Amino acid sequence: MDWGHTYVSITGSNGEGEEIPLTGFSSREWPTIFIQPGATGLDAPPVVLHADESPNLDGSMFRSSRTTAREVMLPVYLYGIDRRTLRDLKRKLIRALDPRNGYCVLKFIESDSQPRYLYCYYKGGMEGNEGEDQAGFRWVRYGIQLSAFDPWFYSDEIQVAQWAFGGGTAFLRPTEPLYPLKLTKGTMSETAIPLVNPGDVEAWPIWQITGPVKSFTFTSPKGESFGISARPDGSDVVPDGRVLTVDTRPGHKTLKDDTGTNYWPMLAPNPSLWSIPAGRSTAGVHVAASASTASLRLSLRPRYETY
Repeated sequence: MDWGHTYVSITGSNGEGEEIPLTGFSSREWPTIFIQPGATGLDAPPVVLHADESPNLDGSMFRSSRTTAREVMLPVYLYGIDRRTLRDLKRKLIRALDPRNGYCVLKFIESDSQPRYLYCYYKGGMEGNEGEDQAGFRWVRYGIQLSAFDPWFYSDEIQVAQWAFGGGTAFLRPTEPLYPLKLTKGTMSETAIPLVNPGDVEAWPIWQITGPVKSFTFTSPKGESFGISARPDGSDVVPDGRVLTVDTRPGHKTLKDDTGTNYWPMLAPNPSLWSIPAGRSTAGVHVAASASTASLRLSLRPRYETY
């Protein structure tokens, strides 16, 4: 009953399978699967410390730390109205967790209604035990063991910022006098754009650049940067109507537009697809647009140490 204020579910097949609730039931509907007290591995992720030893000094000197894969154990209880429904429950859960079908997604929603997601692979715990305190004719207990190689909890994607660019007009207008000059904003150049990452650790942003754009450069709070320089002939690096997506996430690191064209060879020398630190920070953004149809969108998925 205490878990009624927290919703927990598990979804297999790379998060595309059936979502199986483990809490939140409000009636005596059977058969069902629900979590029991005793879950482990859901708070702080494990850390490995690295240190250097000196032959002339006591102890060691801290060098660095690294967060490692998270091991999770979920004690669950399966109850069927008869033997057949119990077997169907077991088959459904085993099929959902089979790592050959991909990872599974643990979803947590507390009373604040903010979902958190942990991506795991099934490791063991459903081998079965017919002992008197582990299984019966219509019920069975499992201690599901999961490995989260990415140890962070994720929230839903949030949009951090979006910019649209003003359209240009002809500099010389035959029907109007030259003065006063009328200029429109076709270039965005800011060295300290405020950013907010509500997570506990750094997050890797996704930039979406809608052309036409002649050049762009993005600079992190630490001075890291990446971008594509203007072409000598003045043509657009992102053509009109194309949407270039810069995915900075580890394991992705891609620059492709909506047609699949790879922009990575066009990057300026020594690019660094940087992350956004937790909390408030600033970034430098320079985009030279060709028309009012150009826009820039920045989004990220905050990461948390616990749900």
